[in-house]
Amino acid sequence: MLVYLDNLESMGPNSVAGINRDKSLNENLAREILELHTLGVRTGYSQDDVTHFANVLTGWTWVGLGEPNHGGEFVFVKRLHEPGEQIVIGKSYPDAGVDQGRAVLADLARQPATAGHIAHKFARHFVADAPPPSLVAKLTKSFTDSDGNLKELAKTLIAAEESWTPERTKLKRPSEWIVSALRLTGAQWAVGRIMSGQALLGEPLWRPPAPNGFAEDESTWIDGLSQRVDIASNFAERVADRLDPVALIETGLGRLASAETRDTVARAEGRAQALALLLMAPEFLRR
Repeated sequence: MLVYLDNLESMGPNSVAGINRDKSLNENLAREILELHTLGVRTGYSQDDVTHFANVLTGWTWVGLGEPNHGGEFVFVKRLHEPGEQIVIGKSYPDAGVDQGRAVLADLARQPATAGHIAHKFARHFVADAPPPSLVAKLTKSFTDSDGNLKELAKTLIAAEESWTPERTKLKRPSEWIVSALRLTGAQWAVGRIMSGQALLGEPLWRPPAPNGFAEDESTWIDGLSQRVDIASNFAERVADRLDPVALIETGLGRLASAETRDTVARAEGRAQALALLLMAPEFLRR
């Protein structure tokens, strides 16, 4: 995020480097930490909070990749750091170098808004685009009670009755669907083909279009189902000769497979068609 959001050379206007090089503050990282990774949008922070937090984060950078032993590692550069105390979300933080930023991050992680935001993201990713409020409430409490322990949050998610509704509503993102097909068939991972497939379906590896990553909602991915048909057919042509698609129904879907899906796969004209139909079955497209 330091690289993606241009914090590498963000300089406090009154820092040694800022004065000498006439460079300015960059607020991108501070804004996205507040909006995406902690509090969430419309939770009460102001533009002043963004600016003060950006000052806190000045000097947070990395060692250049050309350095043979520590290239790419995080480093705090004091000469880039804005001196003095900063007020973020109503609390004053004295100038303590890198620890000033750590203190702000720790307090942001413990904000009630952060608990609710992370809980909703958790539930949205694993359960439903519009998760049940009762599940979000359970996850919020777990996050708060465990002081942000994500392992405890995962346990709460798994134990919650709302996580196991009979109707499976989450459409697999392209990467999940591709990996599911590889796991189901035991096919060899051809990295070039996988990356090409993900790019074709709109989810190029490690290249999201914005800082908030790839979308979670079905509406973003549903239009790509026709392209999945082509990918499933091409994939099946390469690997189906050594597989039994009917047997794979039990391996990949088990009791989730509907009678219609079982009948459709069984009546296919050949193994390749049967496997392609299995990969495009509604039960296989969702999780």
